Amino acid sequence: MDNGASSYRRFLEGDDDGVVEIIKDYKDGLMLYLNNYVQNIHIAEDLMEDTFVRIVIKKPRFSGKSNFKTWLYAIGRNIAVDYVRKNAKVCEISAEGASDIIRDETDVEKEYLKDERKILLHKTLANLNTDYRTVIYLIYFENFSIAETAEIIKKSYKQTENLVYRAKKSLKSQLETEGFVYEEL
Repeated sequence: MDNGASSYRRFLEGDDDGVVEIIKDYKDGLMLYLNNYVQNIHIAEDLMEDTFVRIVIKKPRFSGKSNFKTWLYAIGRNIAVDYVRKNAKVCEISAEGASDIIRDETDVEKEYLKDERKILLHKTLANLNTDYRTVIYLIYFENFSIAETAEIIKKSYKQTENLVYRAKKSLKSQLETEGFVYEEL
């Protein structure tokens, strides 16, 4: 049984420890996933918190058609897309603020992505377009299947499969440009 689903079910039945388990298990991965949309780790953290607030306050129904993590990431994606739509204008930050954001983002990445190769790969992902970055992250960092990824990003299976192919091709090209030696993508 999916631990997130059982924890959510317990929360809905009145056990607040269920939502604490969900937050503990999914907060870091969800935050890094949302960072793909907003490119600001602080905003991604706020959106991650908004995602958990939504499931605590609104208590949406989890049907079980997908696994719990897929369902949670889809909610987070919707919140991030809404945020991007509402805040499409360019924001200005000082150079000091930018260095703080970069430093904070790097700290979170290092904690979550301990393997140096994954850190380098994650940095290279930042150069990809959002769709490519998103599918690569969901499939290879979060271990979602193509079908689950399609459900999260709201595309058909075939569209997602093609997107993964093009994303891997683009990533491979950028990694080769950087002189990165890879085993297989």
